[in-house]
Amino acid sequence: MEKRLFSSLLLVVLFLVGESHCKKQAEQLGHFYNVKLKENSGIDTSLFEGVHHVKRASKVHPQEGLKEKDRIDRLPGQPQVKFSQYGGYVTVDKSAGRALYYYFAEAQKSKESFPLLLWLNGGPGCSSLAYGAMQELGPFRVHSDGKTLYKNLYSWNNAANVLFLESPAGVGFSYSNTTSDYNESGDRKTAEDSYVFLVNWLERFPEYKGRDFYIAGESYAGHYVPQLAHTILSHNKKTNMTIINLKGIMIGNAVINDETDVRGMYEYFKNHALISYEVADQIQKSCDFSSNASNQSDDCDAATQVVNQNIYYLDIYNIYAPLCVHSNLTAHPKRASIMNFDPCSDYYVYAYLNRPDVQEAMHANVTKLGHDWEPCSDILQKWNDSPSTVTPLLQEFMSNGLRVWIFSGDTDGRVPVTSTQMSINTMNLPIKTPWHAWFHGGEVGGYTQVYKGDLTFATVRGAGHQVPSYQPKRALSLVSHFLNGSPLPNTSRYTN
Repeated sequence: MEKRLFSSLLLVVLFLVGESHCKKQAEQLGHFYNVKLKENSGIDTSLFEGVHHVKRASKVHPQEGLKEKDRIDRLPGQPQVKFSQYGGYVTVDKSAGRALYYYFAEAQKSKESFPLLLWLNGGPGCSSLAYGAMQELGPFRVHSDGKTLYKNLYSWNNAANVLFLESPAGVGFSYSNTTSDYNESGDRKTAEDSYVFLVNWLERFPEYKGRDFYIAGESYAGHYVPQLAHTILSHNKKTNMTIINLKGIMIGNAVINDETDVRGMYEYFKNHALISYEVADQIQKSCDFSSNASNQSDDCDAATQVVNQNIYYLDIYNIYAPLCVHSNLTAHPKRASIMNFDPCSDYYVYAYLNRPDVQEAMHANVTKLGHDWEPCSDILQKWNDSPSTVTPLLQEFMSNGLRVWIFSGDTDGRVPVTSTQMSINTMNLPIKTPWHAWFHGGEVGGYTQVYKGDLTFATVRGAGHQVPSYQPKRALSLVSHFLNGSPLPNTSRYTN
């Protein structure tokens, strides 16, 4: 992938959110690619082969009594609920003192039969607690006072038992007592530690052993999810037993293939009137998107600078969304609606999760970290490996009978629907079910196409990069059909 094009564009593709106390998930991906695609970045972009990096995964530590110790009686400011929730640490390397924090919300009904779903946010370096749990698909959202919570009526624990993991160590409440670990982070290490976490977590919650297991995530979790799934499959095959009963993966607005991801981004800008056709044509003619390109022409650089100016004042992660203008907390909660996402939610979550009473209730920050909890890590200073594509892993899953779903919020400009379509097309898959609308509540929920090999692609109409934040009803319908293995409804007569 060429370097100067990305480094000039992605440095300023970040949107304005006012003064910030920390990096946001929306900014982190741009920051990372600005580093990854520079000359001599030191980041290994070769294909993932995680099975060779998980030798410690066989270590299972004693878990007796830890489940009840992790039970969360009630979160501060929480409304009354009937499901159980847990939070705590799982040690993934005793000698290094490395432990990952999790939050677990059991299903609101039928917890004994519903599947187990792991959700991962990306970054790399961003917290699944900050985003997935508290702003997207978790059971609660945080009020503008930073003290109280309100129910997410469309939480994914209506369809599954949902597990959120802060990984790797150095993200959120997860930590290592060996500070050099923070310079050894990368895709392989993240997959390795996440696998060790899961093996030990299942010992702590043995009732979920053998349960149908799925992994979902968004953004840079387009790397995390497939690499963890590959590691699980590899260990199941190596031991000739089902250690983890993986059934499928689902990734949204996901980083899949570097070259087509960036090509599709420019195509989206053009087709959504963010840049002129003239500038788009100049980029297509003068910029080299191939993986071995190292230099760009002056015409290419000039065109990308025009793009920078045109998108600078947008939230490029939801091109139609308002920006956060007033980030201060309120003395009393503002009127909140699950259907109207508050762009300042990052600030509310930051305040809430840094409260000592909240951390105590969640059994978090037990080592008294020397820094605030942050939605995206300031501790991780180096990322060592990030393959240029994960499409070979997706093809591996299909050949092994796993369910693979890829979804796109259609108002995201950072990893837009055009990028995902181009990335899928690189696999040259035969079409099983042609492109058509899918419905929810009598309205078009988005569009979908199914490929032979059990890969489903679906758009979510009116959703940005964080799909469940902007379209919670449609997102819940999407994940419900994914988990059930049923096609998305192709008629408005269906409501779910």
